[in-house]
Amino acid sequence: MTLLRSAAFNVFFMGGTVLTVLAALPLLLLPPRALIAFIRCWARAMIAGLRVICGIRLEVTGLDHIPPGGSIIAAKHQSAFDTMVWLVLLPRPAYVLKKELLDIPLWGRLARHCGHLGVDRKGGGAALRALVRGAKERLEEGRPVVIFPEGTRTTPGERQSYQPGVAAMAAATGAPVVPAATDSGRFWGRRAFRKSPGVLHVSVLPALPAGMPRGALMAALEQAIETETERLMAHPGVCG
Repeated sequence: MTLLRSAAFNVFFMGGTVLTVLAALPLLLLPPRALIAFIRCWARAMIAGLRVICGIRLEVTGLDHIPPGGSIIAAKHQSAFDTMVWLVLLPRPAYVLKKELLDIPLWGRLARHCGHLGVDRKGGGAALRALVRGAKERLEEGRPVVIFPEGTRTTPGERQSYQPGVAAMAAATGAPVVPAATDSGRFWGRRAFRKSPGVLHVSVLPALPAGMPRGALMAALEQAIETETERLMAHPGVCG
């Protein structure tokens, strides 16, 4: 049954995404707010589809830890689900993405119009400075910036080195850094066909103290995210 439900959701996801991209193209002629609102509707539909089709329910805690206005959300990344959920949880979020994603035909144009930020992971200092400039602009607009500090999806229980972009953004802007953990990979794994039913958790943690040195910030960020992720992974959330 789980495989059949997974197949049904995959059809729903792919079909809905293609239709959304095509329907969104005329919104490139309008201000970004209109396109962002439209894409948020897509994200809500996909999360609802996971619940109805696959039996994956979302439980979010700690949203009150996110201050109003511009802030940096540093989130654990285990699943494609993570790229959708913040569109629903936050108003007008700007994601930090791999530059290659912005080069995808049609989709890339929509992402750029929404104000998402591309980073060239091989671009060295120049790429980091460009990321910081873009993040500063978004934060000054009062938009939260979502970054996955490991830079890629990880399988549950796996750790990747945390990248310095989040510390550079925090140092240049003074914006609060809010850690967030998840166990999404248990339900929708990296490149996985199967979607397992259960309660998927997103846990938003208190913002880290402002003005921390870069090294201390990165160490505290990793400790907060990984400790909370381990706690969530120990939760009996998967139904089968």
